[in-house]
Amino acid sequence: MVNRISKNGLSAVVAAIIALPVSAWAADIRVMCYQDGNECEVTAEIAKRFEAQNAGTKVILDVVPYKTIVEQLPVQLAAGQGPDIARVTDLGGLSKYYLDISAHVKDAKYWEANFGATLPWLRPTASDKGIYGFMSQLTMTGPYVNKTLFEQAKIPMPGAKATWDEWVEAARKVSKATQTPAALAWDRSGHRFAGPAISYGAKIFDAKGDLVLDDGYKTAVNKFVGWHKDGAMLKEVWGGSGGSSYADSIGEFKNGRVAMVLSGSWQINRLQKDIGTAFDWVAIPNPCGPAACTGIPGGAAWVALKTSKSPKEAGMFLDFMAQEANYAEFVGKTNNIPAHAGLAKKGVAYPSATPAARAALGTFSNGVASLSPVAYQFQGYKFNRAIMLPTVTRVTQAIVGEMSADEAMTKIAADMADAVKQAQK
Repeated sequence: MVNRISKNGLSAVVAAIIALPVSAWAADIRVMCYQDGNECEVTAEIAKRFEAQNAGTKVILDVVPYKTIVEQLPVQLAAGQGPDIARVTDLGGLSKYYLDISAHVKDAKYWEANFGATLPWLRPTASDKGIYGFMSQLTMTGPYVNKTLFEQAKIPMPGAKATWDEWVEAARKVSKATQTPAALAWDRSGHRFAGPAISYGAKIFDAKGDLVLDDGYKTAVNKFVGWHKDGAMLKEVWGGSGGSSYADSIGEFKNGRVAMVLSGSWQINRLQKDIGTAFDWVAIPNPCGPAACTGIPGGAAWVALKTSKSPKEAGMFLDFMAQEANYAEFVGKTNNIPAHAGLAKKGVAYPSATPAARAALGTFSNGVASLSPVAYQFQGYKFNRAIMLPTVTRVTQAIVGEMSADEAMTKIAADMADAVKQAQK
């Protein structure tokens, strides 16, 4: 029996097909995004313009917690699954999953001229010349101080080139005078730990360029564990989690539970939004150790991924995001430092920044000149997580009393060597 469709029925079928969303045929670009402040919201605004100029292409933004980027995305990619594009911070560690979009950008010379200094951070090998994405912003690790608490305690803030010891002692006095739970806290992150470690003399690398633990790193571990033991550090940030999981200190800072935190420039927009007029806060230059006064450079990058089902469109979208006007909008609205050479020279307007946020952006921008060469080498090193993750795990165990600081160093060294071997397979 032959099925026949009436004229009216055929019209209904055609109408139904026409009514199907364009994305049923066209390319969807799935973007995994985390945000410290409003980065994903601003990206969504820019994506709408891209969609308007590229009919039939839809950008689907999946906003996820930062822990998803750090812990779940690598597992997905290893299993051959994942989005078209992601905003990542483990630049070298995930590079084997990046997709070269060179064929899909309009002008490769524009990319080299404006992002040339950081494009190598995303390349799987030193000899590679591909374009895999771009830094959404430059960042630098560094401290924030609750200025209001210092004023209430009538304790002067240490000046330029002050040491970590001087800042800890000053914050300790503030904590006692104001009955604040603790003097300070650092993000639970091996990345954040690395800046003070280098300042205390950690070389991080030997003459061959391989990871090494030395007396400088040991000094930093002993200092940090000691500050937890004597109550200067808020124990909940590092001691409140197990393994190598990430936890930031900004929540404790904005709730007035510490006088000082070590986090980074990417938190400026969040601080401006969440603290408001509750208290006055300032970014300060990175405190010094005997070897340096350094944080760690870095940032988040937009990268295309080999798991993309729409590689051409993914490349086109990144090319659109990277254009000067769109990039200026992104860093301007998110209060970030540009990784775009042209904009760095011209300067960026920050229309929504409060005086405190503008001052903080200035502090971090000025601090770039004080960054140690070791800090740049560390950030660009492909296997830097091999030292960062064990540091978090083992130092936490020392903090909570499961082992001594010396035992933690021994464990970090063993874990680090094993992680590098595994990563090289």
